[in-house]
Amino acid sequence: MKLIAFLCLTTLAAAAVPSKPIAQKGEPLLADDFERADLGDWKSLIPTFTLEGGALKGVQTRADHGAVGRVYRAMKDVVVEFKFQLVGSTGFNAVFDDQKFKGSHAGHICRIAFAPTQTRLGDDKEGVMRNDIFEMRKDPAHKKEADKLLEGRGSSTTIAKLAQQKWYQVIIELKGEALRVSLDGKPVAFLKSPGIAHETKSSFHFTVNGKGVLFDDVRIWQAR
Repeated sequence: MKLIAFLCLTTLAAAAVPSKPIAQKGEPLLADDFERADLGDWKSLIPTFTLEGGALKGVQTRADHGAVGRVYRAMKDVVVEFKFQLVGSTGFNAVFDDQKFKGSHAGHICRIAFAPTQTRLGDDKEGVMRNDIFEMRKDPAHKKEADKLLEGRGSSTTIAKLAQQKWYQVIIELKGEALRVSLDGKPVAFLKSPGIAHETKSSFHFTVNGKGVLFDDVRIWQAR
């Protein structure tokens, strides 16, 4: 499954984005500028992630799934910052998981999908990746029933078209049931949904489909 595209499976409503931050930075959990020769704490679970010119690069090299680069940290409410540059791909996903949680596909909890002209937020735990809904959507006879269960589990916001070969700055604030995203200092997306409040997120990862995305200066803090 191409996880960048999965949020398109359901209708997503635009949500009003709070003008002020919903979380403040507390204890640091990760600070990585990738100025080294190896991946360090990052795991290239589905090929391929490498380091290139002081940045983390993801390139899809498997036909059936985007590249997955993951770092493991125990977290609940957090602030995440990073820079990205599209170098052939049109977008990517930033995903929070709990590998011990068996109620959703692959333990997915919530995600942010950056598409060419949209930012999409998804509650995976209670949305498309919830096991029963995931299976229902495979059967056309249950699609409408599944769609009803997905109401309120995602949001989508139109953004200016993302350019290739340009660095963008992202801030993700996750606090309780709420997820807020800023792009280059401007709040662009918001979602409030119960699955986001999952007690433990054990990892954070990028999923890249296509020819490539660069990531740099990835930082994660516990939310105060």
